[in-house]
Amino acid sequence: MTFLVATDGSEISDTAVEHAAGEASTWDASLRIVHVLTPETEFVDGSLVLPGEAEAIEHGERTLEQAERLAAETAADHDTELEIETELLAGRPAESIAEYAAKADVRGIYVGHRGLSEERDQVVGSVAKTVVDKATVPVTIIK
Repeated sequence: MTFLVATDGSEISDTAVEHAAGEASTWDASLRIVHVLTPETEFVDGSLVLPGEAEAIEHGERTLEQAERLAAETAADHDTELEIETELLAGRPAESIAEYAAKADVRGIYVGHRGLSEERDQVVGSVAKTVVDKATVPVTIIK
């Protein structure tokens, strides 16, 4: 059994990682941690260019390393060792997370939700809410 947790490096994402690691430890499951790169692209001389690509990848890798450490510490607090895999994804966060979950055959998804104001949520949407809409497995939203 495998659980999936998505992180953006925020405090609420760290809470989601801790919760997912605790659940995975309890159920003797493995944990996959993903971070979605959402780079801005532009056309230069007819070619699609990704400004700051190297920096975005480095930041994503650091975010995953931090989440992996946190998950391992949480598992150790539960007196277990947790099998953890990390992966960088690219694209629209909610779609990338839901697609990855379907392909990886995970049992559940954990995501953080910052709890923005209802007005702003209606205008820009929410990654967590969109994951719920697109996922084919249960989604736990951590607030």
